[in-house]
Amino acid sequence: MKVKFTKMHGCGNDYIYITDFENKIKTPGALSIRLSDRRRGIGGDGLILICKSDKADAKMRIFNSDGSEGKMCGNGIRCVGKLLYDDNLISHKNMKIDTLSGIKNVILSEGYGNIKETKYKEKNFSILSVDMGKPDFTPDKIPVDIKGDRIIDREVEINGKKYKINCVSMGNPHCVIFCKDIFKTDVEGIGKEIENSKLFPEGVNVEFVHIDGNSSISMRVWERGSGETFACGTGACASVVLAVENGFFGKNQDITVKLRGGELIIKYEDDKVFMTGPAEEVFKGEVEI
Repeated sequence: MKVKFTKMHGCGNDYIYITDFENKIKTPGALSIRLSDRRRGIGGDGLILICKSDKADAKMRIFNSDGSEGKMCGNGIRCVGKLLYDDNLISHKNMKIDTLSGIKNVILSEGYGNIKETKYKEKNFSILSVDMGKPDFTPDKIPVDIKGDRIIDREVEINGKKYKINCVSMGNPHCVIFCKDIFKTDVEGIGKEIENSKLFPEGVNVEFVHIDGNSSISMRVWERGSGETFACGTGACASVVLAVENGFFGKNQDITVKLRGGELIIKYEDDKVFMTGPAEEVFKGEVEI
């Protein structure tokens, strides 16, 4: 069976997108492993299926490069919104996308803040905003096996090493560590240790964050199931939320998050987090499965 796909990325966080309204893909995890291979496949951080939904404009299913299914992807959902609109599957610019983390509102916009002044001016480039919902600090909901109401600036020991961690769920689990120099930090070594720690029974995404100034941070991310990626939308949201909770910034402030693959703008309000950033089509193709 031949299937059409679109390769897309948000800030370098790249996935293979397949519209599967007829539910033809029966083994998406195995397909993600095969197609995500950067030498023997199309290459990507994973596979995203766009399916029909009886309660939203469409449903997004995320599969990491190791075949595991994820609950939410901030960069991925922006690309889903762009694909649905560009391929004339949806005619409105304000859409609802069903995910395992609930229904998210996605808005296709013409530009936002200083992002529209960057090098991304090609016609296949778009700016989208997403209401990512309310962050959840409850340890059982993240989940993280540490007692207390919230895990903020908490010292823990993992494999004999001490870390100060901050935890939150943005529909998927995040552990944020504030660093003096993220480029000298062993992201792979520490990321693997924390992701596979018994403190996180479902694994965790690990963000390494430096506070740059009054309105920006720099971030590297180790994503569960994928390793270090160029960007993580939910990770950017988690990092800003926890920076606010640690007193580095105030709420209702636009914070620029500088990632290896580009920039996102995050605003943390009382009951929701807004993420704005780019989505870009790389190419379309057809693959035999």
